Amino acid sequence: MASYHIETYGCTANRGESKEIERRLRDAGHHPVDGPTAADVAILNTCTVVEKTERNMRRRAEELADETADLVVTGCMALAQGEQFEDLNARVCHWEEVPIAVRNGECPTPTPDSQPGLDGEIGILPLARGCMSDCSYCITKRATGRIESPPVEENVDRARALLHAGATELRLTGQDTGVYGWDINQGESLLPELIDRVCELDPGHDFRVRVGMANPKGLHGVRHDLARTFAKNDEVYNFIHAPVQSGSTDVLADMRRQHTADEFYEVVAAFDDKLSEWTLATDLIVGFPTEDDDDFRQTVDLVRKVRPERINITRFSKRPGTDAAEMKGLGGTIKKERSKALSELKREVCDEAYDAMVGTDRTVQAVQLGTGDSVKCRDGAYRQIVVQNADEWGVAPGDHLTVEVTEARTVYALGRPC
Repeated sequence: MASYHIETYGCTANRGESKEIERRLRDAGHHPVDGPTAADVAILNTCTVVEKTERNMRRRAEELADETADLVVTGCMALAQGEQFEDLNARVCHWEEVPIAVRNGECPTPTPDSQPGLDGEIGILPLARGCMSDCSYCITKRATGRIESPPVEENVDRARALLHAGATELRLTGQDTGVYGWDINQGESLLPELIDRVCELDPGHDFRVRVGMANPKGLHGVRHDLARTFAKNDEVYNFIHAPVQSGSTDVLADMRRQHTADEFYEVVAAFDDKLSEWTLATDLIVGFPTEDDDDFRQTVDLVRKVRPERINITRFSKRPGTDAAEMKGLGGTIKKERSKALSELKREVCDEAYDAMVGTDRTVQAVQLGTGDSVKCRDGAYRQIVVQNADEWGVAPGDHLTVEVTEARTVYALGRPC
């Protein structure tokens, strides 16, 4: 788990988002420290209301980049003018992506008493606790142990309760959703069966299902079944978060990631075969101790080939007590250069995906309130489209509507109801 320092500037909405970031970080086992120099990562939540504010944000970002090993920049200036922070090699994220960025490639760590709950109209359903991996860099394994899966019927009952309580979106979460059921089903995933059962609930009730992070190894064994499950159930967002971490099979072996680069490609191919449009999110660790120039080139090649629309990039840092902490690390300059190169490629890929949406009509579900008078919506591939002046349009969370995409931003688009 990581230590973090967070600073927030600007309006009440920014402060509210920072509180939510901190809640998610604490829920994942991370902890705050006093000041950036004591933190594994510093988080700067920015404002961009006037030019003077922008100069202040830039100056503070420079200071934080000098004071901490890793800097994450979010908020209004980060999303509107992310290029202002590129030379600092800061990671520019939408606030919802910050908790993922902080994890350093580790699995999320739900607390032992994690239970289903509502966040507005979003129902959070933890499928299981623990994972089947033993990554050499990850400390969370010691906190959670091996996977413990409740039966499918129990999770279906929990999903039903969330829908009856008013959920219009169900998020199936866990450290590794792809291996749900391995411990009770002789090493075979029960995720496709669970999704089918959940999608059969409450006919006539409009709701969507998002599947949370799943490691490529768990996905690989059920890739064809899972892709078919996604294709036949309109309730499921066509979205997969599969953290590959490296494009080099040699580095993956040193990380003890269990999957190979070829297996990751095969997972992507299975979903490409069944889905005409879908979103791939992945995580990449840059500068693992055994990563050489050729290994890094393979990671760049992987991104260019599969073109994930959401990429979380983390510079490797040692976690106490892990096997990777005993390895001789790469220099900070090498990690910064590689992270910068990947960040530039990420921006190219993400911009390409969102630019291609401009001028198209999308059927979306309004999911939650955004900043000011706006509502965040998701299309079928889980791309975020924000409707501004929501009161004027009469759009509220839970609504289904068609929007014309009018403008692309860094990690989301703007849409006008048709």
